[in-house]
Amino acid sequence: MRIGELARHTGVPAPTIKYYTREGLLPPGERTSPNQVRYAGSHVRRLKLIRAMLEVGGMSVATVRDVLAQVDAPGRTVHGMLGVAQSAVSRSATERGTEEERRQAEREAAELVRRHGWDVKPENPGWPALVQIIVTYRDLDRGDLLALLDEYAAAAGRLAQVELATVADVPTVDGMVEGVVLGTVLGDAAMSAMRRIAQESASSRFARPRTQSV
Repeated sequence: MRIGELARHTGVPAPTIKYYTREGLLPPGERTSPNQVRYAGSHVRRLKLIRAMLEVGGMSVATVRDVLAQVDAPGRTVHGMLGVAQSAVSRSATERGTEEERRQAEREAAELVRRHGWDVKPENPGWPALVQIIVTYRDLDRGDLLALLDEYAAAAGRLAQVELATVADVPTVDGMVEGVVLGTVLGDAAMSAMRRIAQESASSRFARPRTQSV
């Protein structure tokens, strides 16, 4: 298909398609003449993936380029792509507290991981954020919120099992890799959106006046 057809199929304007190609997000099409380029169905799929990561996942062009470079790399594995996708969506955690407070928080984070039987490495991109959350809760004297971390962990553990089982059922490695990327990038956005919806529902019940018994 020509670039005009590709634009109609994906809803991405032709100038944007050319921009993605220049930026290394989209592989170039097959040049059939000095002024004509032909695109394949794989370009449609890649453009949809790019749009999902940029527009829904909120990632930068540079981050999407880095992730896609890993997707296209030879010898990629599903486990390796999970780490790439996690790094892409993880925000840098600003250090808070004293060194001793951070060490204490690291011990608490390690104990949380141990309680839930997780096998993770300290370089996991979620680790620094968890440590800083614990430091912040301690600093604000919010032991009640700190106690919720086990609830978060239990829910996250169940969700991770279901997510990886879903990806494992995909018949191709390409599909598995794409599933890991989308599941991580859009999964974060989905959980955030549904949590906001659930919070409104839960808070409305708290806001209802309670009838007094006589």
